[in-house]
Amino acid sequence: MPDTNLPLCIIGAGGFGREVLCLYIDICRQQGKEYKGTVIFAEEDAFWKERTIMDTPVLALSAIRNEPYRFVIAIGNPNVRRHIADTMPTSTRWATLIHPSAIMSDWVTLGTGSIICAGVILTCNISLGRHTHLNLNTTVGHDMTAGDFLTTAPGVAISGNCSFADNVYIGSNAAIREKTTVAGNVTIGMGAIVVKDIFEHGIYAGNPARKIS
Repeated sequence: MPDTNLPLCIIGAGGFGREVLCLYIDICRQQGKEYKGTVIFAEEDAFWKERTIMDTPVLALSAIRNEPYRFVIAIGNPNVRRHIADTMPTSTRWATLIHPSAIMSDWVTLGTGSIICAGVILTCNISLGRHTHLNLNTTVGHDMTAGDFLTTAPGVAISGNCSFADNVYIGSNAAIREKTTVAGNVTIGMGAIVVKDIFEHGIYAGNPARKIS
């Protein structure tokens, strides 16, 4: 497990990165710790501009990628997140951040580098892969399994006994029927209602959800 005494580096300083900073502050406050001086932002060099966001410095990733930080990738796009994870050193210490308000049973397994936001509910016998993002108020039912780089936007409802492959993105307020299988590299649009298995990569939207691209 990563050393929780190490400072935290949030890779990505966009909207979700700033939300993850707030999540981290909530964790620190619950633990009675001071967050200032224990966290930084980092961006890939192609996008980096020296600045401070929410009293937190933004550094170039190349400058600190080998430094003794715990890292977490706060970028919603699963493919971008995978690219960054794959290009980091094998010795990288990945942090897992869980908001204090999240409800999780003892029978939930989370892959390293995951981010669980406020209001998330995970029931029982759930296994989620590396670098999972569950955004605000996502609910996940029993016996659900997912590969790496699952991303949910706020308000997603995943029923029990579902099975997802890698790189699945689910938009806000979408719902997935129980016992549904979803292939890898699938995007499910906001508000979509998925009632049948998805076996081909692509974009799915509507009620019931159908492939549109």
